[in-house]
Amino acid sequence: MKKVKPHSQKNQSQYKPSLARIIAIEVESAVRDTRTFTLEFLDDAAREQFQYLPGQFAELSVAGAGEAPISITSSPTQPHPEFCIKRMGVVTRAIHNLSVGDTIGVRGPYGNTFPLETMEGKNIIFVAGGIGLAPLRSLIIYMLDAQHRSRYKDITIIYGARSPGDFLFKRDLKQWAQRQDVTYHETVDKADETYTGKEGFVPQLLEEVAPKSANAIALTCGPPIMIKFVLQGLTKLGFTPDQIITTLEMRMKCGIGKCGRCNIGPYYVCIDGPVFSYRQILGMPQEY
Repeated sequence: MKKVKPHSQKNQSQYKPSLARIIAIEVESAVRDTRTFTLEFLDDAAREQFQYLPGQFAELSVAGAGEAPISITSSPTQPHPEFCIKRMGVVTRAIHNLSVGDTIGVRGPYGNTFPLETMEGKNIIFVAGGIGLAPLRSLIIYMLDAQHRSRYKDITIIYGARSPGDFLFKRDLKQWAQRQDVTYHETVDKADETYTGKEGFVPQLLEEVAPKSANAIALTCGPPIMIKFVLQGLTKLGFTPDQIITTLEMRMKCGIGKCGRCNIGPYYVCIDGPVFSYRQILGMPQEY
């Protein structure tokens, strides 16, 4: 698994965030608890130094509320960094209270990336649930970009949400479903009277779709219970632990491995991750 060294800035402490202005806010969910924030750095040097790849994350901060690690939702092929944020705790609530034009602190990027070179020439299967699509979206957009698309073979996206109103990135989903070079499948845990698609859980849809393991890499992210059964399902389909990649989003902490709260066995998720192969996860302490 390729590792990327934590971001550093010349003449600036790695603990000090750069200021960015919110230039767009997209409400993603029906209950308005998930929003995508598009940012623009105030300082040209900070903008140039914020170089990232799919899979990495940043620390976002609001004065008086603190900071939180958030996956970078956008692709580096896009003009501005984007962060899809679910309202859950003190910091994320403070971010949700911000408006277009307000400023926010950004520190990073941190962590390793999805193994882009290893995946070249492979069939790619994305399996996502709920907000777990956020970090995978960065890689999907990166792979579908015209300058990168030829490096990867068939792309399959399997995505599920609790309800139709909980689907994220609806414009992206529509575009992916319409592309000739993408196979898109979706499901909801519980349908309503307006939804005509599949009803059921993501692992069930994975079993039904049954992607082939030959010359393939599968990437998954979502609720822990979903990931558990997706890993089992992929294994039954013949995927080896080296062919399965996930991201331990919930274990990201300070970003630089100083607080120790991201530690799992020999790994520091903020430095060695958050992207790990299933092979690496199988080698982690059993209690995890």
